[in-house]
Amino acid sequence: MSALDLNSDLGEGFGVWRLGDDDALLNVVTSANVACGFHAGDAPTMRSVCVAAAARGVAVGAQVSYRDLAGFGRRFIDVEPARLADEVLYQIGALEAFARAAGTRVSYVKPHGALYNATVHHDAQAQAVVDGVRAFGDLPILGLPGSCLLAAAGSAGVEEAFADRGYTPEGTLVPRGSPEALLTDTAAVVARAVRLAQTGEIVAVDGTVLALPARSLCLHGDTPGAVHHARAVRSALAEAGVTLTPFAA
Repeated sequence: MSALDLNSDLGEGFGVWRLGDDDALLNVVTSANVACGFHAGDAPTMRSVCVAAAARGVAVGAQVSYRDLAGFGRRFIDVEPARLADEVLYQIGALEAFARAAGTRVSYVKPHGALYNATVHHDAQAQAVVDGVRAFGDLPILGLPGSCLLAAAGSAGVEEAFADRGYTPEGTLVPRGSPEALLTDTAAVVARAVRLAQTGEIVAVDGTVLALPARSLCLHGDTPGAVHHARAVRSALAEAGVTLTPFAA
């Protein structure tokens, strides 16, 4: 890959609670997946992240979720598709207001947590997410390669890979809570990112080599050592000759 986007989940605070170092990560990533209030994020947080992203030329994306503050959006909810589509639209619209106030715009959409994983195989919810996005406008949608979400999104679908998450041999993410769900060693995260950029491959937890070309690479903001990982990945990719640029620029 000659060009790659680095994205991270940001704005995941709520009230007095903060998660991750948004300002530091905004100096590294090229796209910011901003929480829209359903799994995390409140009005001041959304606005401050949009202002900081705009100042750095970082693309703003809506990270939409189930309505699940207590579970941080990591619990599956069997939402009726029409309602889910409306809730996706609601979240994008809320973030767009803050993005406009900051002099930027919502450039793409990415589901969060359990919704992201559900749309890998749940046709109805995948279509609901796409319907909610299309009700807002023609925005790219980030998702897992081979997912129902990207199939429903068609040409708007953008394949994404994860630098710091474990993969099953089937190409899905290892569930949170499993010992192999997260990569926390910086060298391993960097090696994953560089191999993906150079060969379009990722190695699953059992050693299976997965062909996984992706336009965007995610570095989670809440992974232990997230800022250090992100800086090391950006440096290594630059040294490998990869141009780092927002996919939705």
